[in-house]
Amino acid sequence: MPSPLPALSLVAVPGRRRRTIEIAQEIERRGFAGIYSPSMFGNMSLCEALAWNTHSMPFGTAIAPIYQRTVSDFAQSAAAMHEISGGRFRLGIGVAHGPSHVRMGVTPGKPLGDIRSFVERFRAQEGLGPLPPVVIAALRRKMVALAGEIAEGVVFANACRSHMAASLAALPAAKRDDPDFFIGNMIPTCISDDVEAAKAVNRRTLTSYGFLPNYRNYWKEAGYVEEMEAIERAIAEGRNEDVPKCFSDRWLADNTLFGPAAKVREGVEAWRAAGIRTPIVVPSSAAGNQLKALEEVFAAFG
Repeated sequence: MPSPLPALSLVAVPGRRRRTIEIAQEIERRGFAGIYSPSMFGNMSLCEALAWNTHSMPFGTAIAPIYQRTVSDFAQSAAAMHEISGGRFRLGIGVAHGPSHVRMGVTPGKPLGDIRSFVERFRAQEGLGPLPPVVIAALRRKMVALAGEIAEGVVFANACRSHMAASLAALPAAKRDDPDFFIGNMIPTCISDDVEAAKAVNRRTLTSYGFLPNYRNYWKEAGYVEEMEAIERAIAEGRNEDVPKCFSDRWLADNTLFGPAAKVREGVEAWRAAGIRTPIVVPSSAAGNQLKALEEVFAAFG
């Protein structure tokens, strides 16, 4: 029996939003495990379009920052998508990162407390009909444990495969064994026979995360202290252009998928073996934009 297909990350880029919906329908037709959209360019709006324009495929936000809307507005939109889609929508939420807080003009509190409060207030909304499952974005084990306590799933992004067993150990055994509890990871992916070009793409994709202390702390916890300290020295010395050079090949192979199609397919299975029920391929291309990257994914998993 062939392996199940992964889920895909999809973004509705300005100027080709209608085309994005057509692509989503093709993703569904091909049997991929779902679509999960990061916060850029209005992922709640994309998910509303998916509720109307797809028929059987799960989809969701991965993630919607909890500070970008009121809880009531989140709940109204989420309840509508849940109803229209026949229960296929998952609301993935998270606290996001410092630069996004600046863009949103918010001053967040403690991440664990803010997430707990959001979920409590979200579920307290009345008169909207049933609400969708909540999936919490997590990196470190306290947030993973909170997801296991109060949510219907957990989603990682740019996590280390070698560290996944330690991360998932923070979940109650019942949740780890529950097939209805969502466990996903957004995996930067570049499919190319030119392995060095594919690695370079993934390094560029992840460079901005190297500037985020919460990610560096997670990667240190996962065993990449030398790489993260090199990044911190580069930042302190004003050598920002050196940050991607600090990502070792070992680190890159632990966090991303790259290379020929067969190697990427093997990598997806390795993520499943590590405990990720829903690997979410985040496609980039060494030869073009998101549309080209999706063509490469379709060919690899065709």
